[in-house]
Amino acid sequence: MIRKSQNRGTSSASAALDVMKKTVFLSSLFLLTSMGVLHAQDLSADVINNANLAPVSAEQREKQPSKDQPDPVVIHLQVLLDRAGASPGVIDGLDGENVRKAIAGFELLQGLTVDGKLGADVVARLSDGQQVIGPYIIDADDGADIVAEIPKDYAEQAKMEHLGYTSVAEKLAERFHMDVDLLQALNPTAQFLPGETLSVAVIGAPRTGSVKRIEAHRKEGQLVAYDANGKALAIYPATIGSEDNPSPSGKHKVNGVARNPPYVYNPKINFQQGKNKTKLTLPSGPNNPVGTVWIDLSEPTYGIHGTPEPSLIDKAGSHGCVRLTNWDVEELSSMVKPGVIVEFDR
Repeated sequence: MIRKSQNRGTSSASAALDVMKKTVFLSSLFLLTSMGVLHAQDLSADVINNANLAPVSAEQREKQPSKDQPDPVVIHLQVLLDRAGASPGVIDGLDGENVRKAIAGFELLQGLTVDGKLGADVVARLSDGQQVIGPYIIDADDGADIVAEIPKDYAEQAKMEHLGYTSVAEKLAERFHMDVDLLQALNPTAQFLPGETLSVAVIGAPRTGSVKRIEAHRKEGQLVAYDANGKALAIYPATIGSEDNPSPSGKHKVNGVARNPPYVYNPKINFQQGKNKTKLTLPSGPNNPVGTVWIDLSEPTYGIHGTPEPSLIDKAGSHGCVRLTNWDVEELSSMVKPGVIVEFDR
């Protein structure tokens, strides 16, 4: 559990979610069209914007390119899911469980049958005729607050003034919800200097609304935010504890929200990091251990927070808290107030 010490800064929807739990990890993702197979290595904006979402046969799936290589169709799908409120986490162009969960989450948001499959009804509602990759001109301010590196040792981090981004590429990747490797792959000749035009994900505006209840599903690695009427407002992939450091059980409440918080490391009540045996205060910043937001919970030392490593969401365990990408927890924090119920399943 990444713990914070002294500075704390069954409806129809539930039934649908139960179906999502049972099906999302059993369903196969059939994203690639023949176009995606033929042009898997072509990551131009035109190819990604024109990629079609459709099922493929078993024979076509066998001919799919390596899952380790970004695919235009997956990029297209991830961007559409992201701006529809069903976050796939980091947009990286790679097929995986977070994409599957996002499809099922979109079905829940839309009131569709939840089966985690990219059917015609899902494609029809996702498709909006707008480009998913567009231009961005680097501004001089984008180079502000860049640090040379982030040391792994907390004692060294505690000596820094700010745990900022280590490059303009990292900063812009987070701004557009992208994996930094994908941003660089889309812009192979970029020097990331002011005045350059980049191809980036067109993510749209953050979700809005008033969250009254949050469900944290450990097994699925997913957070679902509901309004007062029990309607799902947003869905996020999440790292929720680990076997060694499980998250709490039952119902808890949001105490408050701290933005750009420092992080107090106390090995007496936290975990042991390296050889550090004394209390340390780490400065704020997106590469802080709790990222850019801490949503404090009524269970002492637990919260919902960001991360310095968005690509690892639901792929590596946490120290008990709920970890989201920085952009997802920023969006969620704007929709919660003290008293919101957070319920952890078993």
